[in-house]
Amino acid sequence: MIPRIDTSPQLSASYQHYLADLSKAGFKGEIETRYSERLAVATDNSVYQLLPQAVVLPRDHDDVLLLARIAKAHPEVVFSARGGGTGTNGQSLNTGLMVDLSRHMRGIIDFNAEEGWVKVQAGVIKDQLNAFLRPHGFFFAPDLSTSNRATIGGMISTDASGQGSLVYGKTSDHVLAIKAVTVDGDELKTGKMAVSELATLDGKLGELSRTIAERLKQKRADIVNTFPRLNRFLTGYDLEHVFDESLEHFDLGRLICGAEGSLVFVTEAKLHVNRIEPYKTLINVKYDSFEKALRSAPLMIEAKATSVETMDSKVLNLAREDIIWHQVKDLISDVPGADMQGINIVEFNDTDAKAQQAKVAEICAKLDAAVGSDSGIIGYQVTQDLAEINRIYAMRKKSVGLLGAVKGRAKPQPFSEDTAVPPENLADFIMEFRALLDSKGLYYGMFGHVDAGVLHVRPALDLIDPEQEKLMREVSDDVVALVAKYGGLMWGEHGKGFRSEYGPTFFGALWDELRWVKSQFDPHNRMNPGKVCIPLEDGHQLVSVDGPKRGAQDRQIPVSVRDSFSGAMTCNGNGLCFNFDATTPMCPSYRISGDRRHSPKGRAGLMREWLRLLAERGVDPDQQLLQNKKLPFFNRLRNTFSGEYDFSKEVKEAMDGCLACKACSSQCPIKVDVPNFRARFLDLYHQRYLRPLKDHMVANVEQSTPLMARFPKTVNALLQQGWVKGALKKTLGMVDTPLLSVPTLHDQLSGHGALDWDLQALARHPEKDKLVLVVQDPFTSYYDAPVVADLVHFIEKLGFIPKLVPFKPNGKAEHVKGFMARFAKTAASGAAFFNALSQLEVPLVGVDPSLVLCYRDEYQKVLGDKRGDFKVLLAQEWLAELPDSVFAVIKGQGSATLFGHCTEKTALPASEKTWQQIFAKAGHQLAVANVGCCGMAGTYGHEAEHLDDSKGIYGLSWRQAVANADTVLATGYSCRCQVGRMEGNKPLHPIQWLMEQCQ
Repeated sequence: MIPRIDTSPQLSASYQHYLADLSKAGFKGEIETRYSERLAVATDNSVYQLLPQAVVLPRDHDDVLLLARIAKAHPEVVFSARGGGTGTNGQSLNTGLMVDLSRHMRGIIDFNAEEGWVKVQAGVIKDQLNAFLRPHGFFFAPDLSTSNRATIGGMISTDASGQGSLVYGKTSDHVLAIKAVTVDGDELKTGKMAVSELATLDGKLGELSRTIAERLKQKRADIVNTFPRLNRFLTGYDLEHVFDESLEHFDLGRLICGAEGSLVFVTEAKLHVNRIEPYKTLINVKYDSFEKALRSAPLMIEAKATSVETMDSKVLNLAREDIIWHQVKDLISDVPGADMQGINIVEFNDTDAKAQQAKVAEICAKLDAAVGSDSGIIGYQVTQDLAEINRIYAMRKKSVGLLGAVKGRAKPQPFSEDTAVPPENLADFIMEFRALLDSKGLYYGMFGHVDAGVLHVRPALDLIDPEQEKLMREVSDDVVALVAKYGGLMWGEHGKGFRSEYGPTFFGALWDELRWVKSQFDPHNRMNPGKVCIPLEDGHQLVSVDGPKRGAQDRQIPVSVRDSFSGAMTCNGNGLCFNFDATTPMCPSYRISGDRRHSPKGRAGLMREWLRLLAERGVDPDQQLLQNKKLPFFNRLRNTFSGEYDFSKEVKEAMDGCLACKACSSQCPIKVDVPNFRARFLDLYHQRYLRPLKDHMVANVEQSTPLMARFPKTVNALLQQGWVKGALKKTLGMVDTPLLSVPTLHDQLSGHGALDWDLQALARHPEKDKLVLVVQDPFTSYYDAPVVADLVHFIEKLGFIPKLVPFKPNGKAEHVKGFMARFAKTAASGAAFFNALSQLEVPLVGVDPSLVLCYRDEYQKVLGDKRGDFKVLLAQEWLAELPDSVFAVIKGQGSATLFGHCTEKTALPASEKTWQQIFAKAGHQLAVANVGCCGMAGTYGHEAEHLDDSKGIYGLSWRQAVANADTVLATGYSCRCQVGRMEGNKPLHPIQWLMEQCQ
């Protein structure tokens, strides 16, 4: 039995007093102090983990002003601002107060197309901004791999750059003005101004500007001579560019860009935006050697390329194993007889068609001449299709996550991944870098921006192993020396964070100038303390590469448990689940809540801590699952209503919000499978606490539904009674209960040969090669019977002989609700049944994606080798195998729009295209709706506690897409139910629509 985890790290008295005063003063945002809420921001995209005292989530600039002003009376309180949490070096992590600007401060305040600027709040996401700007013909240039979740405030704080920086520069090159708050509660509004105007400024802005301008002007020569002439001269505080080249203009905001929140809170920014260049061409150049790909970059730069991105074979091979590859494989096809060891992705842009054509023609001529020579170029492919270009970049942006998916305990780690050297030195630098890593026997992958001399290199280490953690320090120090040798910087793109200790090595005599600047803004080191630099006053320390790491927490969990719960343990914090795009399938619960606990990353982090706390108490969850020993009923009843603190309840709250859509299991680069470890957690949790009645009802749906279907009219009549609806909501927490199909499936097929079931007769059937076995599921067969009936008739129309397989429980509902022992029995029984049927060597075809794919995934996980090799096909998988001639019975030239089921289109990424091909064979057009989750997800949308979120999720992407489609087709039963509930018209399954077109 799982014990109560009755302790959690408590807030110190000083922070409790501060938060109490903040709340009394009228703070409008949220104040989060629960352990789970603090854990959700204790990690970022780095190897580090620091638990903050609390999290505050301001709603606007005034809230930030308030929290700073209240802090004047609480000098012990320190702060870190947080945006998207995409930092790879722990920039926003600290043990004080986390100020999360990402949840609420997402407003786009103003836009001026004539002058080319936009004003935004700090929490606006980069892709969100560009989605707003695109219809106006503009874009915000710095292009990050994390652009779908990185915030503008975070980009300013790290002075982010990315792809195309040779042309577009860094974030600071586009920041026109900043609105910020100092730790003492002073408001700053920065912008470029004449030096002569500084005397007119009043308040804190005037004081800082005049003092800093005078000091840095005196140090100008040292500043210019110290910083290397690099595209990525990331200094932390940009001492050089506070002045323009003429020294006639000054901008205090240039110090704030790259300061990693160590000077002020950035709340708003006015940004320069570029016009979109309408002509875009991408050339994927393939090489037989990664070194030659690196040495080839200057050729591309000389050809006036906008950007040159590179990937080595290790990253490419990881991409081949990911869901992303099916989207790009035709654009980076293998070269017969050659071994592709690297690619350069070369982009050209222009506003003039002829100029663009000339540039592309010139580089292609050079590439043609180089193919087959000692250049290493083995081929190239050109595309000007914007959708194809976006798919290539989607793969490139996924590189970081893909590296984390390598097999084995050692995973590529970020700590030396953004070194910058002059581009002409890059190839030699990388060859020596590779030799260094090879000498230590480390695996690594490489990709990056060769045009700017920045390459991302992540050595694979198992930081759970203390010796490997020491090796991280050793490699880090060696890389610092190597970078210095080649005239570069340790941090060309991703900021300092816990690498701030290397500052003195690169800044030399200017190190104290950085500290002086820090002292002017934050003399007591309260803003992100220890990051970038420390004030001149004594008593402060820089953070270190040796800072507290997530691996130190994980090593407290036994190896066997880590392996058993690998779905949670392998999360590396990449945060793709925080994707801004409402049309992405992953993760609907985070998308609607904005709560990072309700995401794959958040749930994985909570699960890890829960497992660690169990290990502290000597409990093995695997043994508990095997023993399946529940407390007696009355003990569980007492525990359920006792009100005693148990961290397990906080974990349960996060797990309850999961829709079990399984998009994370394929969309996440690391394949964090929340529904799998969620089911196991629920099983363990309910050994101590009572299950809700609705969980029992849902888990028993495959037993109860066939019984109710004997009297469908009576059951439906009862379900439509107001008092029954009220009772179901009050006692079971269920709403909008679906009605059984009338007539039933058997009534609809009455007299049809599909109902004749005799296994021995089927084995001897004279036309066995035409048999198709239709597999039932409880939802489609009993609640949407016309779909199964139409599938039977459609199979017959195509010239085959359908046979309806007797209903056999699938167990999906048991798994979703965490009845693991029951599910294992159901799965074993189902596997035996279908393995026996598979001996007939006749196709098994099912309808609902969620249920059919359960046979492949959850059955495999729970049964392992005992699952056998049976396969139930989805309708489109079976249809795709048929010759084109069978579709001749389908007539007309119609069109429709397909809305795919989340589980289906993520587990089977080619599914939508397969449906399009089937429709094309039948002479019809099928568009594919670009939508995320519909919000129903089995019974989730029928549970009263999730009703508002379910409808909200539908509104994120489905409502508008459904409104814009003339004919809506949906493959998922739950999706059809949701559309029917929200729109009043239940859509057809694609099979039904095709059946209607048959003669």
